[in-house]
Amino acid sequence: MAMTVDARGLACPQPVVLTNNAFGETDEVTTIVDNEVSKENVAKLAKSKGFSCRVEEQDGEFHLHRKREGPVAEESYDLSSGGPTVLLIGSDIMGRGSEELGRKLMTAFIQVLHEITPPPDTIIFLNSGVKLVVEGSQVVEDLKEMEDNGTILLACGTCLGFYDLKGKLQVGQISNMYDIASAMFGAGRLISP
Repeated sequence: MAMTVDARGLACPQPVVLTNNAFGETDEVTTIVDNEVSKENVAKLAKSKGFSCRVEEQDGEFHLHRKREGPVAEESYDLSSGGPTVLLIGSDIMGRGSEELGRKLMTAFIQVLHEITPPPDTIIFLNSGVKLVVEGSQVVEDLKEMEDNGTILLACGTCLGFYDLKGKLQVGQISNMYDIASAMFGAGRLISP
């Protein structure tokens, strides 16, 4: 039996959470959203759960039609030290005290990350940390190199919106709290500088 999730007007991560709940009840789900970020996040969730995804745009809204194509993807969280390394960057400065010094420290930290072996599997950017992945950031090229080498970069869509930076993303992908929380709980090591 097909199911429809009306997520118009809902803030992140509600469209993803409601859609994820619907996946447990049926093999066909249509989610209606009214913005590009929700469309991308719901489509990404569908793919991770083994659903095909067809998107129709109707009068400024997106209708995402998903049908299960593969086996149900099981979420598992390996909390041992052998699991993925997730780096959580919640600010564009490092440490407390001088903001000028903190920005210099964060820039230096990002610039040496690609030298660390092994590199983090995922880097999450929250709050003012999203300023590091947008136009004008001194570390965009360093982060692009890490992304090219397989590190997943997730930038909080709500945070980008708060700072009016959604259209200025230069590296990584706009994400949502569902994906961010999943990455954090799935980490073998969670590091926050």
